[in-house]
Amino acid sequence: MGQDSLVVAVVGATGAVGREMLKTLEQRNFPATRVRALASARSAGSVVPYMDGELTVEELTTDSFKGTDLALFSAGGSTSEKFAPYAVNAGCVVVDNSSAWRMDERCPLVVPEVNPHALERHKGIIANPNCSTIQMLVVLKPLHDAAGIKRVVVSTYQAVSGTGQKAIDELDRQVRQMFNMQEPEVSVYPYRIAFNCLPQIDVFLDNDYTKEEMKMVNETVKILEDPTVRVTATTVRVPVFYGHSESINIETAKKLTAAEARAVLSKAPGVVVYDNPSLKYYPMAIDAAGEDEVFVGRIREDETIDNGLNLWVVADNIRKGAALNAVQIAELLVEKNLLSVKEPDLFLR
Repeated sequence: MGQDSLVVAVVGATGAVGREMLKTLEQRNFPATRVRALASARSAGSVVPYMDGELTVEELTTDSFKGTDLALFSAGGSTSEKFAPYAVNAGCVVVDNSSAWRMDERCPLVVPEVNPHALERHKGIIANPNCSTIQMLVVLKPLHDAAGIKRVVVSTYQAVSGTGQKAIDELDRQVRQMFNMQEPEVSVYPYRIAFNCLPQIDVFLDNDYTKEEMKMVNETVKILEDPTVRVTATTVRVPVFYGHSESINIETAKKLTAAEARAVLSKAPGVVVYDNPSLKYYPMAIDAAGEDEVFVGRIREDETIDNGLNLWVVADNIRKGAALNAVQIAELLVEKNLLSVKEPDLFLR
């Protein structure tokens, strides 16, 4: 894996996910000859840690990508919609962490353990799926291959880091305020998040599902390339700093026992089976924080239907749910020699 000269830019480098992207590039020895940090004008001139030193943050402009081969975007949907087409026009391949391009038919939506073949079809922009979708499909794809998933019912318990640094700070501040008998300040979420659960992530849509819930529905079908898989979701924000948890119920076409599911998942890439009820072994958000793998436990048969399973799935939403998945995509692009743009003006038309 590697090229003679590979220049990589991290867009949104001062944010929580951007910093994690830089750390992940370093930890995985990504073969970049140069790494650049890009962010908004207000962050330009500041520094972010990388390797044994620091990178000076450059202002993100439409001309930022000349001479850059690969850009990892983590700067929000509107920023990506504006600047990613200019990156592609400059010959730079984009891996985008926002929701801006996920359902665009020109852009593959990729989880490397699930559908790496989709990268062959990229036209300059590859979308990183929603964090909750990523960890769910890392576990469900091998079960789908083994028994054919017909239906998925998922409830998520998502950490505040999924909203960003402001939400992390708000939870920390609210906890301190409440312990000091003060009224907690609410600004990031519509209600207090400390010692509370909010059954709303993102805005409500016309069908009364939230945008986050419909992301899981639509992205699952696109990634699996199987419109027969039915998905319904309820997404909940919980007072946890790092690590999303999911309760997943699946119905399969073929009978799969809990033991058979454990055997399948124990061989699945990126999955750790941590499941022994007699010893109270099951994964928790505190176990997943800072880890690359997706953890699964509480694997048991759904006794209300013939071919059903219940699972509990946990992963670090900033790592596998964002930064790591993007870097893994970048590694595959290098490995498969796919760092080229055939239609540079496609997204500017």
